[in-house]
Formats: sequence, structure tokens, C-alpha cells
Amino acid sequence: MKLFGLNRLAGLLLAATIAGAPVALPAFAQDATAPAPVAAAAPAATNDATAAAPAAEAAPAPAPAAAAPAEEAKPWAPDSGDTAWMLTSTALVLLMTIPALGLFYGGMVRRKNVLATITQSFAITALVTVLWMVVCYSLAFTTNADPGLNKYIGGMGRFMMGGMKMDVPNALAGTIPESVFMMFQMTFAIITPALIAGAFAERMKFSGMMLFMALWSIVVYAPIAHWVWGGGFLGSSGVLDFAGGTVVHINAGVAGLVCALVLGKRKGYGTDNMAPHNLVLTMIGASMLWVGWFGFNAGSAVASNSLAGAAMLNTQVATAMAALAWMAVEWFERKKPSLLGLCSGAVAGLVAITPASGFVNAQGALIVGLAAGVGCYLSAVWLKRLLKYDDSLDAFGVHGIGGIIGALLTGVLADAAINPLGADASIAKQAFGVLFTIGWTAIATYVILMICKFTVGIRVTEEEEVEGLDMALHGEALHE
Repeated sequence: MKLFGLNRLAGLLLAATIAGAPVALPAFAQDATAPAPVAAAAPAATNDATAAAPAAEAAPAPAPAAAAPAEEAKPWAPDSGDTAWMLTSTALVLLMTIPALGLFYGGMVRRKNVLATITQSFAITALVTVLWMVVCYSLAFTTNADPGLNKYIGGMGRFMMGGMKMDVPNALAGTIPESVFMMFQMTFAIITPALIAGAFAERMKFSGMMLFMALWSIVVYAPIAHWVWGGGFLGSSGVLDFAGGTVVHINAGVAGLVCALVLGKRKGYGTDNMAPHNLVLTMIGASMLWVGWFGFNAGSAVASNSLAGAAMLNTQVATAMAALAWMAVEWFERKKPSLLGLCSGAVAGLVAITPASGFVNAQGALIVGLAAGVGCYLSAVWLKRLLKYDDSLDAFGVHGIGGIIGALLTGVLADAAINPLGADASIAKQAFGVLFTIGWTAIATYVILMICKFTVGIRVTEEEEVEGLDMALHGEALHE
């Protein structure tokens, strides 16, 4: 009897289980695959437990992922690491002109011309800042609406900084604000004409110098910057210039040589004692140039990345090697190494590695430094003596020759493992860029000098030169 009852009870339970399976299984499947029941489970909190199942069935199924509204494109935002590095690099490069170049040049002139020499660097910084903001940046780094003209000069899309936006970068620097890119390039535009001043130190009128620098920045610097970096014909022809060997140093060095030839020699050159006034100032200036140059070269990666690190390493290696090479040659020839020689050699290395810093490896940087130290010594000492021109502070001997050495060696030593663009490097392409830059700079500089000569004048009087430019032009003098 008990057995019969148990069998009957088991049969009833089995029948109930089979009958309820079609309902229970879909409910279980829905719970397992859809996230929505978490929200739909709220009705289960009511006292009517049976109401939960109908509520779950009535709830609309969640929309498939493909049916979700398209995600809106996020607005452009700068990379904080890249931007921080570029802000730092901009400050470092500005430091290279004021006060570094001013001190470097100021220490090498005679006492009566120290203030006038430093004033040139400071005034050029102010002048070029305004010109860059008004027109030069636009000419160098925007696209000309005429594709044919764009090979040679940019457009006017950023005249007076019109059209610059907070949320749109320059196409050449996609991870940083355009204002930061513009400022970084401004510091290059500032130091380039300031370098020229070393060639005509102690004899150019201040008014003539200001007019010359204004015209030169617009007519010479901005176009060449566009040719190489802004989408012009030299860059598109494969000419490599990572940080300014062509745009800055060859450009400034050749312009300086033309200025030295047109203005003529200083009164008493070759007979009077023209020894540097204060080599401590020169050493301080050279040291600040060395440090600032990390912003110049490593900053030209326009990012905080491994290429910036390679450029920084190459800068340090080449500079040290060039300083030692200059010192060694001078020691051999003159029997004594000098502080001025070490400083000049270091600057020669900084100049020569500039175009190559983001293309060569460390071994290549060592070769560039060695060649620059020896080559620039021979130019600044022997070539100047042979050709009898008065390049006062060796603007051409160091920057012109050093820039040529570095540009040509970039075509020989470029390493594609450092920068893929180096795979197509050639000395022929580099020579083309060097020669075209020399030709344009020399001709345009001469024409600008003639304009200045026949308007405001370019050379001080003999009496002013004898008195010294500090008092004659600025009414100031150093005191003991």
C-alpha cells in the first residue's frame, strides 16, 4: 500500500515537471543571455510572486548592439606629454638667444661694444616675435591656395593669427596645440637672424640692423623654412633637415658672410688688439647654448618619444666630440688649448649635429662631431686668414661651415633604424638643398643690404666706431 502511494506520488511529480519544462526553460534562457532582467526584476519585490514571470515576458528585449546609436566623434585634444615637452623645448630655445647668445657674443667683443652687442640679440627677439605673429608664421607653415606657389611660399591663412583655433592642430604637429607649435617655431626664427649679428659685430648701425633683420626674416627666413619644413620643394625633394642645419645655420652663416663683405673690415682689423673682453661671459653663454640646444634638437621631434631621446643623445655626443677635436687641433698648432677654443668647438658640434640629430645613431653623431671640430677650426682660423674677410665672431666659420658639414654628413650617415626617413637619404639630395639655400640667401641678403644702405645706412661712422657702439649708439657704458 505504501509502495503504491509512493509510486503514485512520484508519477504526479514527474508529470508536473514535464508539463512545466516548456515555460521554465525559456524563462531561464532569457535570464542567462540578457542584462535587462536586473532592471525588470523590480516587480518581483511585490507580494504576488507569480506576477514576476509575466512582467519579465512583457518587458521589451534589449536592442541589439548593432542597433545602438553611433558614438559621436570625440573632439580633438592635445597629448599632455607631448605638449609639456614642447612647452619646455620652446622655453629652452628662447633661452638660447636671450641671454645665451647675447652673453656668448658679448664676451668676445671689445669692452666698448659689449652692451651694443647684447642689445642686438634682445632687440631682434622682440622684433622677430612681432613679425612672426603678424606674417612670417603664415608664410612659413601654412598651405598656399595655389599648389604651384606652395612649393615656394605658404599662404596668408594665419595672418595676424587669424583662423587659429584651440581645438585644431597644425597638420605638421598633430598632438600639440597650434599655438605651441607656432611658439616653438618662433624661437627658431628669432635665433637665426641673431646669429648673423656675429659677423658684423662692432660696426653696423642699429637702425640699419633693425631694418635689415625685419626684411631678412620675411624675404629669406620664412621662405626657406617653408621650402624645408612647411611643405615646400626642398622637403618634398627628400632634403633632410631635422632641426635647422639648412634653415638656421647655413642660412645665417651665408648671410653673415655677405654682411661682413659688404660692410668691410673693422677699423684697425689686423693691427689693433681686438681680443675678447670677457671670456667668462662667453663660457657662460656657450654653456647655456649647450643646454638650450636639447630643446632645439630633441624638441624638433615635436613629441615626447624615443626619437626625441635619440636626438638628445646625439646632440650631447657630437658637441663633446667637437669641443675635444677643436681643442686638439688648437693644442697641436698653438701649443696651448684655450677656453675660447673649447667653447667654439662645442658650438660647432651643436651646429653640425642639428640637421642630423634625428637621423643618425650615436656612432654617426661622434663622426659628425669630429668633422665639425676640425672643419670649423680650419674655417674660422685658416680660411678667414687666407681670404682676409672680417667675420668678427665667426658666424660663417662656425655656423655656415658647421651647417654644411652636418647637412652633407646626414646624407651619408642617416640610419633608418633611428628614423625611417633616413632610408632615402643621399648626399646628392643634401648637396642640392645646401647649394640652393646658399644661392638664395646670398643674393637676397645682398639686395636687402643695398636697400638698407641707401635708406637708413648700414655702417657707423669712423668716429663712432672708435668711440665704441655702447656710447655712440645707446648712450650707455660698462663701469668698473
